[in-house]
Amino acid sequence: MLETSARLLRLLSLLQMPREWTGTELAGRLEVSGRTVRNDVERLRSLGYPVHATRGAVGGYRLGAGAAMPPLLLDDEEAVAVAVGLRTAATGTIAGIEETALRALAKLEQVLPSRLRHRVNTLQTAMVRVPADNPGPTIDAATLTAIAAACRDRERLRFDYRGHRGEQSVRVTEPHRLVNWGRRWYLVAWDVDRGDWRTFRVDRLVPKIPTGPRFSAREVPGGDVAAFVSRRVSAAAWRYRARVTVHASAEVVAERINPAVGVVEAVDARTCVLETGADSVETVAVYLGLLGVDFTVTEPPELVEALRVLAERYRRAVFFGQRAHKLAPPGRP
Repeated sequence: MLETSARLLRLLSLLQMPREWTGTELAGRLEVSGRTVRNDVERLRSLGYPVHATRGAVGGYRLGAGAAMPPLLLDDEEAVAVAVGLRTAATGTIAGIEETALRALAKLEQVLPSRLRHRVNTLQTAMVRVPADNPGPTIDAATLTAIAAACRDRERLRFDYRGHRGEQSVRVTEPHRLVNWGRRWYLVAWDVDRGDWRTFRVDRLVPKIPTGPRFSAREVPGGDVAAFVSRRVSAAAWRYRARVTVHASAEVVAERINPAVGVVEAVDARTCVLETGADSVETVAVYLGLLGVDFTVTEPPELVEALRVLAERYRRAVFFGQRAHKLAPPGRP
């Protein structure tokens, strides 16, 4: 049987899992009686841990939210993950939390056992952050929190918005989800005035508080919020767009492209359609060649011509390469 202090720590670790435990389950895990479990729960409550209990056949114990932040019990892997996450947050895209993240990291590292402190320091020493040519915008933490609360509570959100070309507008939306893509944050929402789904750059909007009335949730087109943002963000930057028939299954093609490059739709078990684009038709042509499977392109005409020119260039490269090899003197490669 564990000593009382060790048993309390073990009990606390179990209660911090997102589930309810019956008294019988806890007694079995701790190898003690049900009465001991009840006494230990009372000890945790006296230390400030809000342990809630429900009665009945499906009742049990769970750790709830209290008025103050009680000490947390983390296992080794959780502690390392939190430390790395805090270090990343200190240099991330959300403004105003850098100092807070560093303070929390300092407190965590101070109490980490030497073996875990060594692992965290090893990771931080080996990891090098490459400065981006365009580091991207930062997001105010209060703005992000306000939007997240509106999404959670299903309350209409009004905000001032600056478009891609700098135009200003006031939007009334039913916010759905926040999506983090690279160093940018996007809000997926139903635009009430336009009667359609829209994707908004969070760094370009200023919420108007308080929020509006509640609304009934809608289903985002396709059901996949990340894919929806990927399609909208990619397409917005494309100068040339193409719809290509690929002679391979949608699963095969989807594994070979980045979601930012295009969207794959299955036609049958051996054929799919790829909607893609880029700033130039030459770039699209290169993407298609990298698929490693046959495809058919009928439009736009600029892409058809670019593929014809590229095919002819490759043909000449092979032809002259073979000719040079045949003309080489004996004994020379």
